[in-house]
Amino acid sequence: MTSHPNLLRPLQIGSRTLRNRSLMGSMHTGLEETGDWSRVAAFYAARAKGGAGLIVTGGMAPNAEGGVFPGAAGLFSDQDIANHRRVTDAVHAEGGLIAMQILHAGRYAYSPHCVAPSAIKSPISPFPPQELDEDGIEKQIQDIATAAARAIIAGYDGVEIMGSEGYFLNQFLVTHTNRRQDRWGGSFENRMRLPLEVVRRARAASGPDPILIFRLSLIDLIPDGSTWNEVIQLAKAVEAAGASLINTGIGWHEARVPTIATSVPRAAFADLTAKLRAEVSLPVITSNRINTPDVAEEILSAGQADMVSMARPWLADPDFIAKTMAGRSADIAPCIACNQACLDHTFSGKLTSCLVNPRACHETELRLAPTDQPKRIAIVGAGPAGMAAAIACAERGHKVSLFEASDKPGGQLHLAATIPGKEEFKGLIDWFTGQLAHPNITLHLNTKATPALLAGFDERIIATGVTPRDPAIPTETVPDAPQVLSYIDVLKGAAVGERVAIIGAGGIGFDVAEYLVHHGTSPSLDNALWRREWGVVPSWQARGGLTTPAPEAPARQVWLLQRKPEKPGRRLGKTTGWIHRATLAAKDVQMIGGVNYERIDAQGLHLSHGPARERPEILAVDTVVLCTGQNPARDLAESLSAQGLTLHLIGGADVAAELDAKRAIDQATRLATTL
Repeated sequence: MTSHPNLLRPLQIGSRTLRNRSLMGSMHTGLEETGDWSRVAAFYAARAKGGAGLIVTGGMAPNAEGGVFPGAAGLFSDQDIANHRRVTDAVHAEGGLIAMQILHAGRYAYSPHCVAPSAIKSPISPFPPQELDEDGIEKQIQDIATAAARAIIAGYDGVEIMGSEGYFLNQFLVTHTNRRQDRWGGSFENRMRLPLEVVRRARAASGPDPILIFRLSLIDLIPDGSTWNEVIQLAKAVEAAGASLINTGIGWHEARVPTIATSVPRAAFADLTAKLRAEVSLPVITSNRINTPDVAEEILSAGQADMVSMARPWLADPDFIAKTMAGRSADIAPCIACNQACLDHTFSGKLTSCLVNPRACHETELRLAPTDQPKRIAIVGAGPAGMAAAIACAERGHKVSLFEASDKPGGQLHLAATIPGKEEFKGLIDWFTGQLAHPNITLHLNTKATPALLAGFDERIIATGVTPRDPAIPTETVPDAPQVLSYIDVLKGAAVGERVAIIGAGGIGFDVAEYLVHHGTSPSLDNALWRREWGVVPSWQARGGLTTPAPEAPARQVWLLQRKPEKPGRRLGKTTGWIHRATLAAKDVQMIGGVNYERIDAQGLHLSHGPARERPEILAVDTVVLCTGQNPARDLAESLSAQGLTLHLIGGADVAAELDAKRAIDQATRLATTL
C-alpha cells in the first residue's frame, strides 16, 4: 500500500484520466526559443516518463504584442504546429498528458507594442502599454481562441488560459490597472467580461472534449486587488463558461510580497485554495511552495485541493512521481526554491536550469551515460561540488573514493542551512548524504587527503572549497576592542554582541545579517508569523490580501557595509535580491555603501566615505563580522601539481565567488560526463 494514496489517485477530467493528482506547473524555460525542438521534446518527455499526471507548458504567446518578449514562442504557423507536435508525440509516447499554456503578457511584455486595458505602465517593465480600443480587444480574444484551436491540432490534450500573476486577463480584473469606463471596465461584471469571453471562445475553438484550465489569481497581493467575493464570482463564472479545472495563481509579479522564494513557508496558500474549492464544483488545483510528496499528500488528504501543482520540483527531479510510486521519496532531488538557475535565468534571458539538477533543460547534451572504461577516481572535499562529482561519476560506473577532512559531508551547505529562510538547504544536505550511499562511492570522513594517498588513482578531482579572505584592516588587540569574527565563526555559533558591523554586503553578508537580526522561530516555518511579517491576510479580510506588515523586533542592531559605492544588495539574485533587502530594512539594518575601513580599536570600527576618505565616523560596535570574500583552498592542488600528478579543480577551489553552489554543481556534473 502506497504512503501517498491521495497524490497517486487518478482523476477523471472529461474523457481523459489523469494518472495521479500531480500537475507539472507552467515554467518558461526558453527551450522553445532555441529552435531545437528535439530538446523541447526531450525535456517534457522526461517529465512524462517520470510520472507527471498532467504537464502544462511554458506560456505560449497568442500574438506578437502578447509575447513576454519579442520573439516569444507561440503557434503562429503550420511549422509551429509541426514543432509542437514533436513535443506532444514525445509526451504521449511516455504515457503522459500535456496542455499548452496560452499567456498574453499585457503590460508586462518587454516590447514597445505591449497592450493593456489602460495606458498604465508596469513597475517591472520598461514600456508603457497602449490602451486597447474595441477592435483591439476583439483581436486579442480571437488570437487567444485561435491559439487554443491550434494547440489541439498540434496534439495537446488541452490548454491553460493564464489569468493570474498580473498578466493581461488579470489586468482587466482590477481597478489597479483597469480604469476604463466602457463595457470592459467600471463594475466587476464589466471587468471580468474579457476573461469570461476568452474562456467561452477558447472552449468553442478547442471543442467540448479537451481539458481547459483557467489560471485564476487567488490573492493578488497588490493595492486595489480583487476582493474574495470577486474571486469567487469569477471562479463560478469561469466554471459556467466551460473551464474543466481551476488552477490557482498567487500574487502579481509586481507584488512586494514573496510568493515562491525559499523563505516562503511550504504550502503557504493552500488554505485559500481550500476555501475556493468549497465554492465551485469543478476540480481545483493548489500551487506555490509545494516540493515534496509528503506536503502534497497532506494537502490532498485534508481536502484542500483536488490536485497539486509543482513546477520547479520537476526541474530538480524529472522522476518525482515515479520515485514516489516506488517508495523512494527520499531519493527525490529536492527543489530548494532558490531561484538561482530557474527564475533568475528566465528573467535574465538565459536558458532555465536547476541548481540541484543542472541536467534540467540540458537533457540532450548533458548525459550521464554508462562508461565503458570504469576508473578509480579520488575526490577531495565533500561540499556541493565534491558530492555532485562523486554522485555523477558513480552513476556512470566509476569507482569513487570521496575524502572529507571533517566528520560529515555537506561543506558550507551546513552554514547556509542555519540562515532563517534557508531551511530547505537541510533537505538538500540530507539528499546528498543519501545519494553518497551509492555502491560505487566510498566515503572517507575525518580524512585529510595527501599526495601520497591520491597517487594511485586514475583521476583526481580537487573540491577543497575556499578559505575566508582577510581584508587586512588595522586592528588593535586591546581590552574592550570589538571582537572580530569571520562569517564561518558566526554561523557556527560564536557569541556575538548587541551592536554588530558586518563588513561585506554580498550574498554572505546579507545572509549573516538575516541570521543576526533574527530570534525565535523562523517565519519560513510558521505561516502565521510569515504573514504578519509581510502584511498578508486572506483576501476576505482585505482587498488584494494586504495589510500593514508587523515584523518582529530585531535581535540586534546591525550595520551592513561595503566598499563599492552602490546600493548594497544590487548584485544579489535577480528575483530574490529585493526580498533580502526588504527583510533587512524591516529589521532596521543600516545598509551603507562606499565606505573605507580605517581601523578597529577600543572606540569601535573607524570608517570614512568615498575615494577622498571624507566624513570620518566611528561605529561603537561590540562585534565586527568579516564577510569579505574567499580565496580558493589550493594547497593540496599545488602539492599534487608539484609532484607531477594531474588533477581537476572544481567548485570554490577553482573559482571562489560567493560560495556559488549553482556553478559548483554544474561544473562537477559536466566534468563527470567527460571522464
